[in-house]
Amino acid sequence: MSTTEIRFSGFGGQGIIRCALITGKALALYDDKFATMTQSFGPEARGSACAAQLVVSDERVLYPYITHPGILMALSQEAYDKYYGELPKGGILIVEHELVKLRSEHPDLRLMRVPATRYAEELGNRLFTNLVALGFFTAVTGVVTADAMKKALPGLVPDRFLKINIKAFDKGYEHGLKMSQNSGGEAS
Repeated sequence: MSTTEIRFSGFGGQGIIRCALITGKALALYDDKFATMTQSFGPEARGSACAAQLVVSDERVLYPYITHPGILMALSQEAYDKYYGELPKGGILIVEHELVKLRSEHPDLRLMRVPATRYAEELGNRLFTNLVALGFFTAVTGVVTADAMKKALPGLVPDRFLKINIKAFDKGYEHGLKMSQNSGGEAS
């Protein structure tokens, strides 16, 4: 049985919960996997700490909470500071390049940086940061297919923004493919 535990984290308003919803839907409906999601966020909603956890497996998930996350996507400094220490050797750490300052070198982790906010702004709105980050996540982790992620978007993003969200996803995905081909993924 293959199980992957993922934590998406950032601050309220970045679309962190939506990242987990989209990924979970993509896995369960279009990639023939099992997935459970849990979430946590502060009472302030926007601007406070926010995280969503996914457990992904080839078989039914019997325990829905993560115990040993193998992948962390941190889109804010607070999220990085709070969660990076949970990753095991060989874990994948994805950080927002311009919002997260690393506290150490992380030689035992596969560190990947994505300028998701900058790319979203180039597309016209920072609100697309989460889709850029999801495209990048999809390319560098291989946990879910790009096709499944795109199929999962309708119903989870507003219809009037579906095309631009797909464009944002593609932008992050293309950047992730480039980073996967480079050694270490350190460049932006």
